[in-house]
Order: sequence, then C-alpha cells, then structure tokens
Amino acid sequence: MIDYITQIDFAVLDFIQANLRAPWLDSVMVLLSTIGEGGIIWFLFAIPMLFFKKSRTCGVVMILSMGVVLLLGEFGLKNLIGRVRPCNVNAEIEMLVRRPTSFSFPSGHTSSSFAAATSVFLWNKKLGIPLLVLAFLVAFSRLYNYVHFPTDVLAGMLFGITVSVLVYHLFRRYKLDNKIENLKFSRRG
Repeated sequence: MIDYITQIDFAVLDFIQANLRAPWLDSVMVLLSTIGEGGIIWFLFAIPMLFFKKSRTCGVVMILSMGVVLLLGEFGLKNLIGRVRPCNVNAEIEMLVRRPTSFSFPSGHTSSSFAAATSVFLWNKKLGIPLLVLAFLVAFSRLYNYVHFPTDVLAGMLFGITVSVLVYHLFRRYKLDNKIENLKFSRRG
C-alpha cells in the first residue's frame, strides 16, 4: 500500500516538473517557500495583531497553533515517521531551493501556513480567505520545489487546520478570548 501511494506521489511530482515548470514561476515558487520558512510570513502577520484589542486573541491563537504544529510536527511526527524527501530519493532532480536535511512527513511549511490561515479564517472570514489562498500557494510551492510528496502536503494541511480549530475551540470554551482581549499593557518607568 505504501509503495502504491509513493508511486502516485511521484507521478504527481513528475507531472508538475514536466508540465508546470517555467522560469518565471521558478522564482515565484522559491519566494513562496522562503516566506513560509519557519512560519516567517505568519509571525509577521500575527505579531502586530497582539497590540490591538480586536485582533489580539486571533494573534495569540495563530501563534499557539503554529507552536503546536512546530512541536508535534517538526520534533515529533517527522522524526517518528522518518520519511525521506522526494529530492533525496530522486537526487537527479534540479533543485531550486537548498536540499532540506530534515524528514518529509508532514510538511512543516504547509502545517504552519494552514494553522495560521485557519486561525484568521475562524475569526474573520473576509481576511481569512486570501490567507488560505496564500497558505495553499506556499503548500504548492513545496511540491513544485520537489521537497515534499503530495501526501506530506495533504497531511500538513489537515494537521494545521485541525490544530487551529482545536486551539480556537479551547479558547472559546474556556472564554480565554475575553481574558486576552481585556489584557492591558502598561508601561513602567
């Protein structure tokens, strides 16, 4: 069964390489992977939210969700499962990004992107939809750049969404959103 899934994964990756690769798209996909590295774009989005009462809880939920997927995904699942990346199986592929040294499953870029974008979507659908599109583009860049299998990306999407929904519902259930929104920052000195 795993061999069959891996064959499908490589068929999708090879289709992307044969039919979608283009010089102008190469730089776009490298950029999308770069901004997704370590959740950079999402932290840059979340941190300013912390300073405004109306968006503070959303920013906290984003950061917590990304933290959970980082801890469980990068330090847990990846090492437990130990799946080799496609670029290390097919080492002849021309790389657009540096060859990652960590394991492949699930995609960390995808997990953090969907955790963050889903957090925003749950609080503000109008703002969340374009961020979900950006999360999808970051996820696709991982396939285009041949550093993840489609099943890594799919698992990352589901993982990020699930964690974000759970964190959101915990905040709602225990009314943490009200407590966080009413925090007052005071300056001493």
